[in-house]
Order: sequence, then structure tokens, then C-alpha cells
Amino acid sequence: MIRSLYLRVVLTFIASVILGLTVAFFTMMWVYKDTFNTMLSRQFSDASHDLAGVLKRVNPDEWDSMLREQRWTTMSLQVMIVDPTGKTIYSGMKHSGKAIIPPEAVDKVRSGGDYSNKEPSAQHRIYGTPIFTERGTYAVFIQSIQQEAPFDLVRMLFTTLLVALGSGSLFILVSARYLVNPLKKMTLATRQIAKGDFNIQLNQRKRKDELGELARSFDHMALELHQLESMRQDFVSNVSHEIQSPLTSISGFSKLVRNPQMPEEEKQQYLDIIETEAERLSRLSENLLKLASLDSEHHPFHPGPLELDEQLRRVVVALEPLWSAKSIELQLELPRTKLIADVDQLNQVWINLLTNAIKFTPAGGSIELSLETMTDRVRVIIQDTGAGIAPEDQERIFERFYKGDKSRERAKSGSGLGLAIVRKIVDLHQGTVEVESELGRGTKMAVTLPSVWTPAPKP
Repeated sequence: MIRSLYLRVVLTFIASVILGLTVAFFTMMWVYKDTFNTMLSRQFSDASHDLAGVLKRVNPDEWDSMLREQRWTTMSLQVMIVDPTGKTIYSGMKHSGKAIIPPEAVDKVRSGGDYSNKEPSAQHRIYGTPIFTERGTYAVFIQSIQQEAPFDLVRMLFTTLLVALGSGSLFILVSARYLVNPLKKMTLATRQIAKGDFNIQLNQRKRKDELGELARSFDHMALELHQLESMRQDFVSNVSHEIQSPLTSISGFSKLVRNPQMPEEEKQQYLDIIETEAERLSRLSENLLKLASLDSEHHPFHPGPLELDEQLRRVVVALEPLWSAKSIELQLELPRTKLIADVDQLNQVWINLLTNAIKFTPAGGSIELSLETMTDRVRVIIQDTGAGIAPEDQERIFERFYKGDKSRERAKSGSGLGLAIVRKIVDLHQGTVEVESELGRGTKMAVTLPSVWTPAPKP
């Protein structure tokens, strides 16, 4: 079996050329043979009549000397004249390959008729014409000595076809390598990718054909894989860090608690820290599982009718211990609004956003929660009076494990997954989430959702 694409392309081309040239060769020969026979028949017929007309004007005794002086009769034709008595008085040059004129042909011409052997298989064409003189009717026959023209043509055509085949094969040997070369590079590149090396550039941007498009797509795929690998490594590093930190605290403080001489008050303080870190690990695990579920194509999604204003009020009531403990004033503007969405998922969005707003709003601050209804969309706006987000951090706050302000105390820092979950759920609802913030002047989060959710078309 031929495994090389290059060899397959070359052999396929050569086979196609040979087949095409063979068909063309026999077609041309068939057409030419028919045309040649017709043309030759006409020429011989005209020549025999012209010769008869010339001889008729000359004395029969002078025919032999006159014909011997004509070069065309001695080189390409034989001329034979039969007198009224049936005697051959001139047969031209002696050629061993001449055809024998049958008696019936002589009788037919001497009787005043023309004769021609038009069979395609005849090696020598014979044409006879009568000459009427005072002495009686003479029969003049002309015949070809040897028909070289068709055989010369065959050799010429065959040579031309061989030259075409040779030059075409040489051309395809060069051009096929040019066509297959990008595929060879892609084969090597796939092996590099399989080994984890994504720094690949095939450099085929100048090509505008399908192979160039494939090479550019391959470069783009390698770049996307490189970015995905970087994200994976960052994700593993962040998860490891987020898990290791509480585990270290739990392990360290649990060892201290074992000391029987430790005061009860200090022991209780360490136990509180252990409990806090354990809850933090639990939340981290829960968020990771939720993100993994949201990323899965088989994540359960159950859209249904929802009174959005009532859902927001219930979330505010559920979080009352958090905002009331910091004396935060909540201002609500929630007109009655209905839409089609997944109730449980949207509930998680409002909990995450309001929890963040409460967490980073100082004691005595305020939070505004408003709801705007448009023609086919609704918008939920959460405006707080917290410290705000730096401009360079606003583009990255929805990334997993990203924490904008590294100087915040541990209790407020969180795991960096809350907003990533928000973005994922909003995307599943075909909505958008936007952030507007200014340091020292608070943050505004706006979530826009379609009033009626429709399934996204499958690619």
C-alpha cells in the first residue's frame, strides 16, 4: 500500500496523463485517418483526370518520354497505360512494392468508366481513367508507390505525447512537493503538540489556497491550545494555593490545640480559626464543582417563568444578617418584572453579587438595587459605595481565582470564583454582565438578560 501522499499525488497525475493522452492519441488517429482517406481519394481522383486530359492532347507515341520527364510520376506515383489491344505500353519506374491491377479494372476503364479501390485496408491506392483517342480507348492507371504520410504522423504524435508525458511528470514532481510540504510541516507540528510544545508557526500566510487556510487555522489552534495550557497551569496553581493555605492553617492550629496546658480562651480562638478555614475549603470545593458543572455540556438547565422582583427581595432578606451587621442601607427599586430563566442559577448570581457588594462596602455605607424593564430585556443594577475597583483590574475580575486587591485582608479576599460563576451563568442565559467602578467611589454591576430565553443554535 502506498502511504506517502506525495507519491500518491505523483502517481495519480501520471496515470491520469497516460490515460488522457492514450484516449487523445486514438481519437486523433481515428479522426485523422478518416480525414486523410477522404483527402487522398479526392487528390488521386483529380490527379488521374488531370493526367488523362494532358495525355489526350499529346500523341500516344510521345507519352512514354513525356511521363519519364515528370518527377512526380517517378518518385511518388506509378503510371500504367493500357492500349486498346490490352497491351501495357508504359508502367513507369519499376517498384517491387507496386500493386497488381486486376483485369476487371482494366476492362472497366477501357469500357469508358473510372476505377478506384477505396478500401481503407488497401496498401496502394489505384485510380483509373479512360482516354478516348482516334486509335481507340486507352486506360490510364495511377497508383501510390508508398503511403508514408500516416506513419510519419503516428510517429510525430507519439513523440509529442511522450514529450508531454515527460514534461508533465517532471512538473508534477516539483509542484506536488510544493503542495504536500505544508502537510508535512503540520504532521511534525502535531507531534510537537502531542509532546506539549505549543510554540508553533507554520508561516504559510502568503498562501491563499485551501492549504494556506488550513495552515493558518492550525497556527490559530496551536495558539489557542497554548493559551488553554497556560490557563490550566494557572488554574492548577491557584487551586493548589487556595487549598494549601487553609489546610496549612487547619494542620498548624490543630497541633496547637492538642497542648493540654493551653488556656481555654486561646484554644477556643484556634478552634474558631479551624472552623473558618474548613468552611472556606468547603465553599471552594462547592464553587469548583459548580464551575465544572457549568462548563459541562450536560449541565442541567431548566428555564421557566420567574418573577424577578420577588426573587431579588428574597435574596435581600436572606442576606439581611450580613448587611444589617454593618449598618448598610439598602435602597430597592424593583418594579414587577417577569421573564423566562433558570430560577436556581439566577438566584446564585444575585447572592454572589450582593455578597460582594456587602463585603466591600464599609460600615454605614449604602447599596442600591434597581430593576429596569426594556422591550425584550431586563437589567438588574447593583450600586455600592465601597472602595471601588482599579481600571486595570476591571477587565480581569471575572477570571477564575483573580483577586483585584491583593492587600485586602484574608477574610475579605475570598477564592476568586464568585464572579467567574456569575459570568458563566449569565452567558448561559445569553445575557451580559458589565462593571463600572472608580476607586473611592464604589462599584456598579449591571446584569442584562433577555425576557424570553431561547436555546442557542448548535454549531
